[in-house]
Order: sequence, then structure tokens, then C-alpha cells
Amino acid sequence: MSFRPSHLAILAAALAPLTAGCGDAKRPVTTTVSSSPATVAVGDSASLPTAREVSTSPTAPVPTAVSYADAEAAYAGRKYDEAVDLFAAYTRSSPENPWGHYMYGLSSWKAGDPEQAIASFDEALRLDPQHRKSLLNSARVLLETSQPREALARVEQAMSLEPLSGEGLRLLGRARYELKQIPEAIDAYQRAIALDDRDSWAMNNLGLIYIQQERSDAALPILARAVELRSNSPVFRNNLGTALERTGHFAAAKQAYEAALAADSTYGKSAASLARVTPHVESDSSTVDLAALGTEFQAEVQRWRDATVDSDSVTAATDSAME
Repeated sequence: MSFRPSHLAILAAALAPLTAGCGDAKRPVTTTVSSSPATVAVGDSASLPTAREVSTSPTAPVPTAVSYADAEAAYAGRKYDEAVDLFAAYTRSSPENPWGHYMYGLSSWKAGDPEQAIASFDEALRLDPQHRKSLLNSARVLLETSQPREALARVEQAMSLEPLSGEGLRLLGRARYELKQIPEAIDAYQRAIALDDRDSWAMNNLGLIYIQQERSDAALPILARAVELRSNSPVFRNNLGTALERTGHFAAAKQAYEAALAADSTYGKSAASLARVTPHVESDSSTVDLAALGTEFQAEVQRWRDATVDSDSVTAATDSAME
């Protein structure tokens, strides 16, 4: 399989409509998979600018009555309404700094005002058309407001600036998922994982797609590895439990749901799943080695990488022969 950015592989047949949701940047949105619910939580976190990014901006902050640092501190402290007010004031004093508008957009998004968020990200992009973080985070807002086609355009623009971006590939997968372009979504998540074999969110999302394809056996190794990397995630534990339950491993599924509730006692989906699977545990004599499954998936990722290298070598040879 080639994971060249300009060639998305067609990996599977089109699926029935899926419902996707936001990631860990906002509260997870869930979707039901038959009688065994798995959780859509795509794990796309909004990112703050680094000090170097702000300081090297062509129009870096200047001293004002409202400082950038104070406004960012409010955001970092999750005082989002206060951050909105502070960054609104800051952008009025320093209108030519794209990072101020970017942070105004993030704060507005977190405060529940998607329209202001988009307007602020757009202003940052007007000042700096190559502002990747504004492209990616405005795409997240567009996805949350059911505008996947518009989001996809922004993700693709961001990917043109940095093709080998795990963050961009995860968002690409999410946008394709929302547009019911499931083979392309699978390809994007696989490319993200091949780029970073510790990308547990991409693994979770890929595993969820396989569950919805009724391919829970294929989802098991992926979700086992995701849980290995992030064992305290109730989302990952719940999805692993769903895959285990779907493949008849009721005792292991029960343990996964219990672990999800241990991580978050209010996680209603796992509570319902635990009640559903418990009566089947006594009749379950199956065994499953989750550690071995995780190792199996790591080997699969290496095969993806090897296929990428082989494909790139063939392409390079062909290009050379045509010169």
C-alpha cells in the first residue's frame, strides 16, 4: 500500500452511514453500533502556539493594556469566557498579529461560540494564509457544526503545507469519515499510524470503523494496542470491550467495560454494556491474549511502512526513467 499524500488508496467497500463526533478537544460524541455501543472520540486536540511561533511571527505582540500572556493564561486555566474577553481586547490593540486572532478563535470555540471562532480563524488566515493551526482548528469547528465538505477543503490546504503531519492525517480521516468516504478515511488513519506508531487516537478511530464494518476481529489488535498505549482512557476501553463482545470474548469484554468504569465511573455506555455482557460470562470459555494482539498490530504497522518505502522506490525509478 502506498501512503503518498497524492494517492489515497481504496481499501474497502462503501459502508452504511456513520455518525462521527469531536475528539478530546471537546466532549466526546458517541454513536451506537448495533446492541454493542462503541464510542466515537477522534482525539483531535486544539494546539496552542509555542513561544517561538509567536515571537517569530512577522507581527509579534506589542505591549498593550491586555497582554497576550495574561489572555493565554486564562485559556490555559480553562477560563474560556474570560479568555474570550481578553483576546477580544488584545486583538483590538494588536490587530495585525495572527496568533492573537488564532487564540481568540480557540477561546471562542471552547466557550461555545463557533461562529466567532470561525471568524477569528479566518482573520488569522487573512493575515497569514499559511497559518496551519488556524486551518486545522477551523476545520474542527466546521466538523462540529456539520460542515464536513468545507472542513475537508481546509484540511487539504493544511496538508499541502505539511504533507507528513499526523494531526492533519487524523483530521483528514475524520473529514472523510463524516463524508461517508470510508475507504479514504481508513487510508488516512493508516497513514497517520504508519507515521507515528504511538498515535492511539488514530488507532481508536480505525478500530471503530472496523467495528462498524462488522470486522471486529480486525479491530481487536488495533484497539488492544490503543489501550496498551493509553490504558486510562474509558473511550478506548469501551471500544475494546465492544470488539471483544462482538467476537464472543464475553469475559474479556466484561473486564474491559469494568476498566472503562474504573477510569470514569459516570461512563454510561460502559455501564450499560457491562450489564448486557455479564449474563454471558459464565458460558464463555474463550481466551484472548491482548498483549499478543497488540504486538501483532505493531508488526502490521511495520508492513505498512515497508510497503510505503517499496512503493516510493518504484515511483522514483519510474520518474527517473521518464526524464
